[in-house]
Amino acid sequence: MDNLKAIVEGLLFASDTPLTTDKIKSVLEIADRKDIREALASLAEEYESNKRGFFLAEVAGGFQLRTRPEYRQWIRRLKETKPARLSRAALETLAIIAYKQPVLRSDLEHLRGVDCGGTLRTLLERKLIRLLGRKDLPGRPIIYGTTKEFLEFFDLKDLKDLPTLKDLKDMGEACLSDSK
Repeated sequence: MDNLKAIVEGLLFASDTPLTTDKIKSVLEIADRKDIREALASLAEEYESNKRGFFLAEVAGGFQLRTRPEYRQWIRRLKETKPARLSRAALETLAIIAYKQPVLRSDLEHLRGVDCGGTLRTLLERKLIRLLGRKDLPGRPIIYGTTKEFLEFFDLKDLKDLPTLKDLKDMGEACLSDSK
């Protein structure tokens, strides 16, 4: 395909979710993933070298055009929306699910020390978590895990990109030293 790069760019522009190379391959009905990867790499390099208002991000197992963070204040004005916020309870619950998945509600409540029903409902509605199935225990409790939307929301390529305990400790220490 002579205009493969332009077609891939159009697909990325039109999609509101990250596109995998397999999805692009199936839409284009071509056999070689290598050509698609080369087109994606070329686009990413082009966007970076020209310092456009957007860049190509690898997120949630796919690729997506995203606006540059340094322009967020103007984009917020255009969209007139407030950034998505999560309560402390939702963040705590989400962190436990992200790091311990697959996880049961009883495990979440044991770790947090409070009922998590409302928080789980909110996270499910926002599509940050999903039901993975049921555990073969009495009562057949539901097993929870994160979603691709979770990865997208937190700008992660995959779960391996979550900060480690050491990273979190270092960030905490840096915050404490900054506040002194």
